[in-house]
Amino acid sequence: MINRRNLIGAGLLGVGGAAASFANPEKAAEIAAPAVSRNRRRFSMVTTWPDGLPGLGEAAVRVCNRVAAMSDGLMEIKLYPAGTLVPAFESFDAVANGSADMYHGAEYYWTAKSTAYPFFTAVPFGMTAQEIMGWIDYSGGQKLWDELSADFGIKSIQAANTGHQMGGWFRKEINSLDDLIGLQMRIPGQGGDVLRALGGSAKALPGGEIYQALQTGNIDATEWVGPYNDYSLGFYREAPYYYGPGFHEPGASLAVGINRRVWDGLTDGEQAIIKAACEAENHTSLAEFTYKNSVYLDLLLREHNVQLRSFPDDVVTAMAEAARDVRAASGRDGIEKRIYESFEDGLKKMRDWAAVSDGPYYAARQLGAQAQG
Repeated sequence: MINRRNLIGAGLLGVGGAAASFANPEKAAEIAAPAVSRNRRRFSMVTTWPDGLPGLGEAAVRVCNRVAAMSDGLMEIKLYPAGTLVPAFESFDAVANGSADMYHGAEYYWTAKSTAYPFFTAVPFGMTAQEIMGWIDYSGGQKLWDELSADFGIKSIQAANTGHQMGGWFRKEINSLDDLIGLQMRIPGQGGDVLRALGGSAKALPGGEIYQALQTGNIDATEWVGPYNDYSLGFYREAPYYYGPGFHEPGASLAVGINRRVWDGLTDGEQAIIKAACEAENHTSLAEFTYKNSVYLDLLLREHNVQLRSFPDDVVTAMAEAARDVRAASGRDGIEKRIYESFEDGLKKMRDWAAVSDGPYYAARQLGAQAQG
């Protein structure tokens, strides 16, 4: 581990090294070479994603590459996938204590730090991708997020969104609420709390450990993201029933968390570059998942005999009722209560708009498609 004190004394921040996986190493050299005599910034980024993971893992890589390109090579981020520097779920602590400069991950992994963190990723029957962006950017969410994360010495920024997720992969069909009793499922955040309220057992496993747990029978079901990411991890080989809708994550926002001392030591221009790189990835990842989920769903259904299912109405109703209680229980006082109240206020406003816009449009479009055959 490079001594951070020595680096700071030398006028640098974070861990040394080349920018994370430039798409074109020769181009990286061209960018970096003229900047040798200027003030360069070097950072380390740990992630909660396995090495080489499409979608989520690539989102972290793209953030690093954009920062390098936008700064003409003066800002370089070395990427450490889960398990290469610290385990996936230790990313937050590594950044908080200064062992790493940044993380890329899902904020609901930090529920043990604060019950308010899931609101900045996704909560059951909560906001869609567009809605969570609206809340964070225009309804006070970012200010509350800054206040929450400052308590841990971190600055957090939206840096990807998967869009609507699927409900998960199951070994057996879910035909009634009774089928959830005793079910052992990999599902983190408040989604896990909802499952527990309905008699199941929830586990939070990092992506790299899920397949083995499913294969060995340590879990009966798992959720991850959607067809694009799920295909790459091979869950269909162990659990043939693919359920929706993904009540637990209607629009999962991912984040870059930055050590607060590192962030405060940057110039306004350097901060703007990191923000812009993260904002660009929010757009890119949502577009990528939206399109590629459709491609890989078709592949799963046509070539791998995946059985697409919808949760029964009574299961969805019970999940919605439990979700309301779980959300309320996570915001009883202090900053958690203010975040919960802000989220619920924003959700109600945007839900009312969706009820006369997106919802009716999707229904009408589907009706028209069916009429056309």
